[in-house]
Amino acid sequence: MAPSADPGNVKMQTQNRFLDDMAKVAASALGGVTTMRHEIEGRLREQFSRLLSGMELVSRDEFNAVKAMAAEARLEQERLRQRLAQLEAELADARRTTLRDEPPAAG
Repeated sequence: MAPSADPGNVKMQTQNRFLDDMAKVAASALGGVTTMRHEIEGRLREQFSRLLSGMELVSRDEFNAVKAMAAEARLEQERLRQRLAQLEAELADARRTTLRDEPPAAG
């Protein structure tokens, strides 16, 4: 039995051919969209890279190094603040002792 003898069989082959052609067109369009997407992403990356390089931003490593230095400086400042308070208290005690031990002025 030849395919042309059965009209339903011919219709089915036509639909399959049509669907195959549609699938090829869709796959081709999807491939074009994917290519266009990659090209747009590449251009956007270039633009952002150019924009960011002109902003003189620091790297993460540089930022972390400065952050660690600032934390250490803050700790040192706190140590010095406590030492200063201690020295001021000792000086005040020494002045009180000196004033107490001095004889009253004759007058």
